[in-house]
Amino acid sequence: MAEIFAGLPKVEYKGSLSKDALAFKYYDAGKVVLGKPMKEHLRFAMAWWHNVCATGADMFGPGTATKLFGAAAVGTMEHAHAKVDAGFEFMDKLGIEYFCFHDVDLVPEAADINETNKRIDEIADHILEKQAESGKKLLWGTANMFSNPRYMNGAGSSNSADVYCFAAAQVKKALEVTVKLGGKGYVFWGGREGYETLLNTDVGFEQENIAALMKMAVEYGRSIGFDGDFYIEPKPKEPMKHQYDFDAATAAGFLKKYGLDKDFKLNIEANHATLAGHSFQHDLRIAAVEGMFGSVDANQGDLLLGWDTDEFPFDIYETTFAMYEIIKAGGFTNGGLNFDSKNRRPSYTYEDMFKGFILGMDSFALGLVKAAAIIEDGRIDAFVKERYSSYDNTDHGRKIRNGTATLAELAAVAEGLGAPALPGSGRQEELQSAVNQILFG
Repeated sequence: MAEIFAGLPKVEYKGSLSKDALAFKYYDAGKVVLGKPMKEHLRFAMAWWHNVCATGADMFGPGTATKLFGAAAVGTMEHAHAKVDAGFEFMDKLGIEYFCFHDVDLVPEAADINETNKRIDEIADHILEKQAESGKKLLWGTANMFSNPRYMNGAGSSNSADVYCFAAAQVKKALEVTVKLGGKGYVFWGGREGYETLLNTDVGFEQENIAALMKMAVEYGRSIGFDGDFYIEPKPKEPMKHQYDFDAATAAGFLKKYGLDKDFKLNIEANHATLAGHSFQHDLRIAAVEGMFGSVDANQGDLLLGWDTDEFPFDIYETTFAMYEIIKAGGFTNGGLNFDSKNRRPSYTYEDMFKGFILGMDSFALGLVKAAAIIEDGRIDAFVKERYSSYDNTDHGRKIRNGTATLAELAAVAEGLGAPALPGSGRQEELQSAVNQILFG
């Protein structure tokens, strides 16, 4: 088979002083950080949809990139097979061990679902062969239930029972392929699970139906041997005005309300968190606090633009604080860092594809190193422990924490104090200065 990315080398680690644009400056896969190699901390994955499918099209114009990979035309099974070859060659040259997919990223959707499923089976066999040759693994699979016009009102939230059945069929097939390819995750991203106006929407009805679809997916997935994690990927809006998986806290509450929290965790995306008015670090922390941290879609948004720009991450503060939260949450089990990131529209060459991933992988590798340095430095942890110390070193504090305090008892403590002293200083500026010192000192 002809080399698709001819002239582009396997990307190697050359260190922070290297000026080679096609080399890693910080990602050294085998370097041990906090007792584990970098590649185990980071578990990088290639998003099939952006890397081998997206051409840079946006609402104002068609794509600028050509991603035929030797096929005669897009929208053909020849092209689907070419994308498999391109994807695995790309992963090999970048040293990426995982990939993620939507069902219709893999094949062109046919007019009849039975034909689509035949195409998916055919391409899954090709992927399985490439996995056997390369050792590459599926991080997670999912179904695209937002692009086809039938999903104009959502999938699980659709007002049409027939459309709901099509959604169920897509989930069933995507789960089967996920199991076949050895995936340990399955994602529900509610691309249109929400509303445009409350005037025509029964919110409770729609949420109940979404939960029912997820319960059916869990039951079927477990019956065919899927032993990984199901994920919800929160996003507050776009394309809908409001989406039911608004943020990590909303998604966690939904899972607990409908008894799905034993099987589901959260797949946190950086750009979705910022669209919700949060930091990436915030949604990671909330997922961990709720016991639902699972996986990450690694990208970043442009805060000057009001939509999901899916840029390759380059902000080292963001990647440092993200890796700080991930390490504190215990790291990845079945999840990883999936680059749900795309090149900018004017960056349209094969070489740009490589440079985008080098940027993202280096940014997270440096973030990992700096997050480990913050933890090893100890000042942040020590201050947080000291800030809440009154709950450890007073009788009433200990009773509050162990649940034995009564309202009358605590009121008596307050009456004895007369007026409490102000809480200790939050020392925010000192801590921010310490982070800067660790990052740049």
